[in-house]
Amino acid sequence: MRLMSWRAPAILGTVLLGLSGGAWIAGEAGRRSDLERFASLAADASDAAQPDVRLWSEARVRAYQASLAEQAGPLLGVLRIERIGLTVPVREGVDAVTLNRSVGWIPGTVRPGEHGNVGLAAHRDGYFRRLGEVRAGDKIALETVAGGMRWYEVASIEIVSPEDNRSLAPSADESLTLVTCYPFYYVGSAPQRYVVRASRKGPEATTAAR
Repeated sequence: MRLMSWRAPAILGTVLLGLSGGAWIAGEAGRRSDLERFASLAADASDAAQPDVRLWSEARVRAYQASLAEQAGPLLGVLRIERIGLTVPVREGVDAVTLNRSVGWIPGTVRPGEHGNVGLAAHRDGYFRRLGEVRAGDKIALETVAGGMRWYEVASIEIVSPEDNRSLAPSADESLTLVTCYPFYYVGSAPQRYVVRASRKGPEATTAAR
């Protein structure tokens, strides 16, 4: 019996060491998985960063080309709206360079991949030129390093004043809000905003109330 009590701490130490080693291995595997996912996402974003500019305004094309020599915001994901042929990188921020190179995440809204209302913006004469073709029921995919692939379905479309920020308010539901200036073909500073609101769809969609 004394032999067993002497061996117990050694056995426990071995078990704890094994658990610790297992946790390290799991952590390393998770880190590699994240890195691989980011590498894959970066490759997709690189492909998406070669936009079809045939419908863009000449000024936006020039701004896009000039922005290639500058540093844009960090890559957060890739946005896809298949029905209108849109695949575009999503980057952090809404500064001029970032919006010339991508769709920008609107600070103050939930970050892509997290729970809540994610707000994204882009130029009406650039990446969101065809946003007006989106219809209720259209599917939107948002792939991020943090949250993998999320699918959304367009629930509503509205035209609002620049001061109306209700669509970007926090939400208990998982939602995606796309914002651009309106009208799409307008000379000068557009007086309104075009807002597409989509709700999370799929088996993993949740709300805070559930």
